[in-house]
Amino acid sequence: MWKEFKEFIARGNVVDLAVGVIIGSAFGKIVSSMVDAIFMPLIGIILGGIDFSTLTLKLGDAVISYGSFLQNVVDFLIVAFCIFIFVKLTNKLFHHKEKAKEEVKVVKSDEVLLLEEIRDLLKNNTKSNKSTKKGA
Repeated sequence: MWKEFKEFIARGNVVDLAVGVIIGSAFGKIVSSMVDAIFMPLIGIILGGIDFSTLTLKLGDAVISYGSFLQNVVDFLIVAFCIFIFVKLTNKLFHHKEKAKEEVKVVKSDEVLLLEEIRDLLKNNTKSNKSTKKGA
């Protein structure tokens, strides 16, 4: 079991995934900080000086902090937009590389073309001999 666990951990995909999670977590903290310190105060000023972190609704003994929820929604939208842009750029880059590969045409020499033609004739001849033997 220990050996299988070490093989599992040593796989490249697991390490890549771990790095992605760690970087994603750090990126999330940066975005949260940016939303809390920059965006929400600016949105609050635009909306008439509202401090979203203090927006609450009191129902009996319960306090619902919907301002904090709004900040988390803005966090999510910014992270989702950043991921969208990253995926879009990545897809465009890979599509460009694939297109470049398709455009590269291999120029075959006359000798190679002749050898391929001989190969194809031999294949066809072999197939026709097998079908003739089966019919006989």
